[in-house]
Amino acid sequence: MTQTAAARLATGAEAAPAPAAEPVLAVEDLQTYFYTRRGLLKAVDRVSFSVGAGETLAIVGESGCGKSITALSVMRLVPSPPGRIVGGSVRLRGRDLLRLSEEEMRQIRGNEISMIFQEPMTSLNPVLTIGNQISEALILHQDVSRKAAMERAVEMLRLVRIPEPERRAREYPHQLSGGMRQRAMIAMALACNPKVLLADEPTTALDVTIQAQILELILELQQRLGTAVVLITHDLGVVAETAQRVIVMYAGRKVEEADVTSLFDEPLHPYTRGLMGSIPRLDMPETGTKGADRLQEIPGMVPPLNALPPGCAFAPRCAMATEKCQAEYPPYRELRPGHWSACWHAERLMAGGA
Repeated sequence: MTQTAAARLATGAEAAPAPAAEPVLAVEDLQTYFYTRRGLLKAVDRVSFSVGAGETLAIVGESGCGKSITALSVMRLVPSPPGRIVGGSVRLRGRDLLRLSEEEMRQIRGNEISMIFQEPMTSLNPVLTIGNQISEALILHQDVSRKAAMERAVEMLRLVRIPEPERRAREYPHQLSGGMRQRAMIAMALACNPKVLLADEPTTALDVTIQAQILELILELQQRLGTAVVLITHDLGVVAETAQRVIVMYAGRKVEEADVTSLFDEPLHPYTRGLMGSIPRLDMPETGTKGADRLQEIPGMVPPLNALPPGCAFAPRCAMATEKCQAEYPPYRELRPGHWSACWHAERLMAGGA
């Protein structure tokens, strides 16, 4: 976690700007199911969100909560079979992507909406040079010559601060470090100046220094291009540093949504509070010293999606759970302006209950 992120965790983030009146990307009641031998897995279950130009929306949660499948559903890249988008809408500037043909989607992917995948080494083609992979999208979407596309690819590599971009453009993915590969992925995603960028764990497996540089780079390019960013992560330090609004997901559903300040100051779902309690903070006494606090942990495991409990999916792990929680799923309610939660005990949390 960078110093800025830690400071925001300790003192609260600055006020978030108001969302754009007309969102660039609006997702409504998205449902993505997987039909497997183990049964029906509701990987994304009625998830809705929107993001405006120049805004960063973070989606957080443990592994397996549905973050990445949500992004793949927006891009219509869910593997089928066994996956299938069974409901909802994904509107990019008012146009529903779920109703387009595959040919029309190919014109949009990498052009109007792009994605930075979690692991660049498995996302980049090992037998094509970096320059060829970046220029491919330019040739396809912007109708430029191969020479002009390669010049633009070198320019993008320079823009993401890769040293000696002319030489790196002629190299293959295995010849680049992990940080350089991630920068190359960012260059590829932004080559056509997309309106929306989906960043799926863009700093995973990078050391802290490179992580800070990558985040700074994404934000700098966002401000320059006015791109709407959906940041998928499990790192709340990254969220505190970069996002204006946050969605918390658990077992395929949204459990909380708020601006970043409200979420860090007063989370209104026990799961979010558990995530907050598991973060090391600068103002905590060091381990082994007198008065040191033990980091909190969330007991248990995320339930399998084919065997979710009848009530709240978090109830088996929640210290506040009652019989009502175990029997009936709570409604998703707006408890304060712009602050939503799906918890029967949200009012108790607002009143300072634990």
